[in-house]
Order: sequence, then C-alpha cells, then structure tokens
Amino acid sequence: MAVNPSMANPALAREDTSLDLTLRPKTWKEYVGQEKVTKNLKVLLEAAKQRRESPEHLLFYGNSGLGKTTLAHVVANEIQAPLRVTSGPAIEKAGDLAAILTNLADNSVLFIDEIHRLSKPLEEYLYSALEDFKLHLILGKGPMARTMSLDLPRFTLIGATTRAALLSSPLRGRFGAVFQLSFYSEQDLEMILERSAFLLGVTTEPKAIAAIAKRSRLTPRVANRLLKRVRDFAQVEGDGIITEAIADKALEFLGIDDKGLETNDGRILETMIKKFDGGPVGLQALAAASSEEEGAILDLYEPYLMQLGFIERTPRGRMATKLAYQHLGIKYQKDQHILL
Repeated sequence: MAVNPSMANPALAREDTSLDLTLRPKTWKEYVGQEKVTKNLKVLLEAAKQRRESPEHLLFYGNSGLGKTTLAHVVANEIQAPLRVTSGPAIEKAGDLAAILTNLADNSVLFIDEIHRLSKPLEEYLYSALEDFKLHLILGKGPMARTMSLDLPRFTLIGATTRAALLSSPLRGRFGAVFQLSFYSEQDLEMILERSAFLLGVTTEPKAIAAIAKRSRLTPRVANRLLKRVRDFAQVEGDGIITEAIADKALEFLGIDDKGLETNDGRILETMIKKFDGGPVGLQALAAASSEEEGAILDLYEPYLMQLGFIERTPRGRMATKLAYQHLGIKYQKDQHILL
C-alpha cells in the first residue's frame, strides 16, 4: 500500500493542515467549479439577506475532497456569520449536542461534517432544534424522568456527508436545500492549481499544471496534495521550478499513472480481473481478496473508477469493464458479458 508521507510524519501532517487552511477559498470570487451549486447558493443567501433572516439549513453531499467543508466556510464568510465546526463522530451523547447548540451565537452557522455518522437518537434531538430552535432533553430515567426544553439561538446548520442515503428521511427532510457536489473538470482543476501555486509561492509551467490536473482524480483536495508533493520534488531534485518533466517524474515516483490511478486502484482492478475473471463480484469478497476495507472501496476507490468507466455495478455485483482490461494491458476475453 502506498503511504502518504504526511501520515508517517506528524510535522509534515501539521504543515499540510496549515497549508490546506491557507489554500481554502474564502469568497465566491476565489471559489472555482460547481457552478450550478454556487449559483443556487448565491440566490438562497441573497434572498435570506434581503429578508434579514438566517439562511435555511443546507446539506452538501458528494465524494470526499470535492469542497463540502470549503463551501461551508464560504457561506459563513459571505453572510458574515460565526462558524462552529464539528463532526458526527465527535458528538457522542445528548449532552455534547446540547453544549454545542446552546453555545451558538445568534445567526451563526453550525457545520457538522460526516453528519451521517450521528446516532439515531441524536438525529431525533435535532428535529426540534432545526424546526423550532428548541432542544427537548429528557433528564433522569423511569418514573422520575422529566423533560426540559431549552431555547436555542437562531442558526443555520450545514451538514456534509459522503453517504446521503444513510441519513434518515425525517432529518434529510428538515434541510431547506440539498446540493450534490460532482467531480471537477480538468480545466477547473488547472485554475485551482494555479491559484494554489501562487499562494505557495511556487513557479510553475502551464504544461506542468496540466499534468498534475490530469492525475488529480477530478478532485481539488487530491490536486492540492499532489502539487505540494511535486513542489517538494522540484525543490530537492530541481531548482524549485515545477516543469512538466519534474511533474511527470515526481508523479511517476509517487506511483500515479496518467489516469490518476494509484497502487491500490490497480490492485483492486487486478483482483477483479485475475481472481474473479472480471466479475461480477460482491463487495465483501472484493475487500477480502484485495486486503482493503469495504468502506475504503466504497468511498475512496470505486467512485473514481466508475467515473473512468473501469467498473460497473450490476445487480449481481461489480464488474471490470473492457476499458479496465485495456488500461492494465490485459487481453479482454469477456464478450460474453451477458447478465442473467
């Protein structure tokens, strides 16, 4: 398995986190891509501003790294509201949720990342908080139990999830607007990389930017991560300038091919083809055979492989397509791909 250098080096991890905050857009002017989503958001926020109301609760869903957290920061900045950031796994009990909600400022924004990982009881506590801005808590147990109602300041909840289907229908229905974030185009990624290179103080060639964008899995987070690693390579192996030759050499060294596939992507495809004759294969069997977690296949690898057309999902399981065979240089002998 390829190891992200920042995972093995705490100091590098802290540097990456700091740089991510620096590179994150703060205004609509700086934000690139997702035109349909941003256009709708601008109308929604402007209408709320004219009515002098807090914007409706928002839900962003899509694959990791597409900018859900960034959009939450941009929204809060555009309406000049304080932003409180937390995540579903961090809220373990009702007391945690009560502490967060009661300490919000008026007309603030609460961002809950991975909101699908909230427990069902906590989701139910959110119902009245989102509709009536009241929190109903049950104190004690048995005959001595009593209900306490707390008034909450008006706020806007922004939820982010990679698994919208895991949210209960009652909670999902309490969001005033739901937006799906899609993969980016290579042209948008080039604009993002040019801005990031400027903020990092790195000199780049246009062809180098195009080479990095092509291998960025159509995802801004990946694009910025690769830019930082190529920058390190240019600093050590070159004169600090990211040229096309340096970018190609660095990306090859990192084990990233011309489609943006890494070692783990190739291993999953090879497992499907060599061990399961291209499929169909179930998720559990694929995870066991490739020594990869089911969640990682679902969230990290499969979406991009499907976007490339290398994997198709059928009622009988996942199948490797002819394009996958061609990419790996394996002879395709499955013209009998007929599903019963």
